[in-house]
This record gives sequence, structure tokens and C-alpha cells, in this order.
Amino acid sequence: MPDAAVELTIERVLCAVECIPAGRVVSYGDIAELVGTSARRVGAVMASAGPGVPWWRVVNAAGRLPDHLTAEASRYWAEEGTPAVDGRCAMSRARADLPRLAADHETRFAEWGTGSRDLNSLAGQ
Repeated sequence: MPDAAVELTIERVLCAVECIPAGRVVSYGDIAELVGTSARRVGAVMASAGPGVPWWRVVNAAGRLPDHLTAEASRYWAEEGTPAVDGRCAMSRARADLPRLAADHETRFAEWGTGSRDLNSLAGQ
């Protein structure tokens, strides 16, 4: 079982991802800056998050995901109207409004309350 600081980071990352509007994406680094962790840690959380999290909305700075996820992500992007071409999001048009995301995250995280979510089911741990 992760310690309290790790659990809090996981919870903050997952909350932030849930705040990304359909049809928009952010980078691992955007989420990392928002929650105070590293882009690699965000990637690790996303890799273990499970299917209940809109993982296709978090991409690298170039608008890409790992090759094995691209086909499935492309279907989600098409359904949501995310600006994407050839397996890559057009970050200049697809990136979420970061100040709005930060405000939404602050509000939603306060509503979540620490420990109010089942991290084992969300983070696949």
C-alpha cells in the first residue's frame, strides 16, 4: 500500500485528469505542474489508472501517446472531436485551457476530500 504522500499525489493526478474537458488534452508535464509532481510520476499514475480514467486526454508534449495506445486513443479523439491527425493531437488547438483546468481541479479536489475515493479501483493497485 502506498504511503499517504503517494496516495495524495495519485488522487490529485486522477482528479486533474477527470477535470480535462472532452475534446481537449493536456501534457503529462501540464498535470505535473498542476499537482506538484514530475511528468514521469504522472505517466506512472496514468499507466496504472485503469479504464475508468480518460487516459487519452493526457499526452506527451508533442501530442502523442505510446504506440500501443494510439489506435484506441484515436477513436476516443474522433468521438470527442479532439483536433488530431495521424495519431497525434494538435496541441496548439487541442490543449485545454490550463488556468480553467487549475480552477476546476481546485474546486473538484476540495469536493473529493482526501481519501474519499477508492484509490485501489482507480489506480489499479
